[in-house]
Amino acid sequence: MIRKILIFLFLPFNLIIGQQHDQIQLANEYYQRGELEKAESLYDELAESPYNLQLIANNYLTLLKSTRAYDKAEKFLTNSIKTFPSNLQFQASLAAVYQESGNQEKLDKYIKDLRRDSRSNPFQLSILAQYMANEQLYNEAILFFKDSREIRNNPTVHALELASIYRMVNNKSAMIEEYLNYASDSPNRLSYIKNLLQSFIQEEQELDELESTLIRKMQEDPDDTKFAELLLWVELQRKNFYGAFIQARAIDKRNERPGDRCMDIGRIALENKAFEDAEEIFEYVAENYVDTRNYQYARRFWMEAKEEKIKNTYPINHEEIRELVNQYHQLYTELYPSQTAFDALRSRALLHAFYLDEIETAAQLLNQLVQNPRAGMQLISQSKLDLGDIYLLKGEPWEATLLYSQVEKAYKSHQLGYDAKLRNARLHYFTGNFALAKGHLDILKKNTTREISNDAISLGMLITDNTALDTTDAVMQEFANIELLIFQNKKTEANQRLTKMLENYMHHSITDEIYWLKSKLELEAGNTESAVNYLDQILTAYAYDILADDAAFKKAEIYDMHIKDIEQAKSLYQQFLVDYPGSMYVAEARKRFRQLRGDFIN
Repeated sequence: MIRKILIFLFLPFNLIIGQQHDQIQLANEYYQRGELEKAESLYDELAESPYNLQLIANNYLTLLKSTRAYDKAEKFLTNSIKTFPSNLQFQASLAAVYQESGNQEKLDKYIKDLRRDSRSNPFQLSILAQYMANEQLYNEAILFFKDSREIRNNPTVHALELASIYRMVNNKSAMIEEYLNYASDSPNRLSYIKNLLQSFIQEEQELDELESTLIRKMQEDPDDTKFAELLLWVELQRKNFYGAFIQARAIDKRNERPGDRCMDIGRIALENKAFEDAEEIFEYVAENYVDTRNYQYARRFWMEAKEEKIKNTYPINHEEIRELVNQYHQLYTELYPSQTAFDALRSRALLHAFYLDEIETAAQLLNQLVQNPRAGMQLISQSKLDLGDIYLLKGEPWEATLLYSQVEKAYKSHQLGYDAKLRNARLHYFTGNFALAKGHLDILKKNTTREISNDAISLGMLITDNTALDTTDAVMQEFANIELLIFQNKKTEANQRLTKMLENYMHHSITDEIYWLKSKLELEAGNTESAVNYLDQILTAYAYDILADDAAFKKAEIYDMHIKDIEQAKSLYQQFLVDYPGSMYVAEARKRFRQLRGDFIN
């Protein structure tokens, strides 16, 4: 009997709930179909029941605000807050209604009262702040987050949330301040902050703001190295390697390190071809940390930076090469029998061979390395490959291939082995055995490092494109002979023979390759205008051929690195990105364009 009575009492309630659920579903369907008057009328009725308030709030409020029925929206939210006082979303939504209706006075009073009522509850303040931000009430959200921060007595809490809001309102200085607040809590957060700053800071002015803020924080707390590390990172983004070095030097002194951070910056400068900066950095480490583990490495990299600067300044000054040879000899004598000494000996030998045309001296030094077990097996094998190149310089290809093959067999699945196979392929190309060269290159395309693979693909395509349609390999053989002359440093003769090839084979498929080689030789001779002209020949007559993107990128690079015409280089890089979106140079072109534009990049 009791069970029957209970069922009788609850039956009408369940029926009412079910009917209201159907009505809510119907109102939502009207709303989704755009029948707003029907939807609003039905929502009005449903809003009379407290059971429906949270179920209809989202669509109902959106509808009322879209029709500017702000009084009705305020009434609905006021009633909802009385019914559900712990629903903070309703409270934030009411603030949004005041904002959208343009009732600033009412909004200010409401926010003031809401902050006062929530003052004792930092958790509630932070939730309200988040809801305010979701309603795009960014200034109000900042107030609530700061109230929560003050009550917690923690100046770094909510730093990420505040930084995100400041970014939304484009207050970059406040955003930077909050990101640095977040970083100050733990050094483990530095990498995360670097990524965020890199994403959101793009203009030079913003970069200046970041730098100023970091300097101020360093002055406030000189013993905290986090901000010095961030300032160092900022200078790296600017490619200001000397500026980064200044910070690295201070960090090393503060941490009592033997130039570790300076070495890091020197290597980065060297990788980015900032040879003068690298030279100065490694010189500093070598002279100031003589009795440390970094001394030998600093001396070696110092020499490498000098060498790269000389070799990349056209035309090459052979007196400077000679001085470099003497310095390598001094380094070898000082540090023998260290690995640095043996590396120096090899570098000296290669300069004798390829820049001073002193082949016998080079061979003698390399044989000295090969016969010294202290040099280590890898350097010995590398020196054997160099000796193979020496034999090729001397016109003894069979001796060269013997040495290449020895190393290839000893290092089958190693970088040295791949390098040896590539040199063998190049040798077969020089000697006119194109089929055998192609066989080696096809293997290297698949199972090797990216750099060797790219070289293999390039040489393989050259052979295929210029032998497939010819009944004879005479043209390809002449071009290979010229490339051998260039390898042997007989560049004047090579350039003359290239000119003759242009006269004899103007419409041959190899013509663009001839233009490419002539451009390279002219650049090395210091004739930048002539080098650009040959690249323009490719871009005009072979705009859709394989070398077009190479020529376009190289032209931009010449204006950038050699002519130093920043505006023209920037324009050429930008045009390159439009014309060749699938090129392997796209990433580098985009990076260099952004550097020239002054962007904040990695």
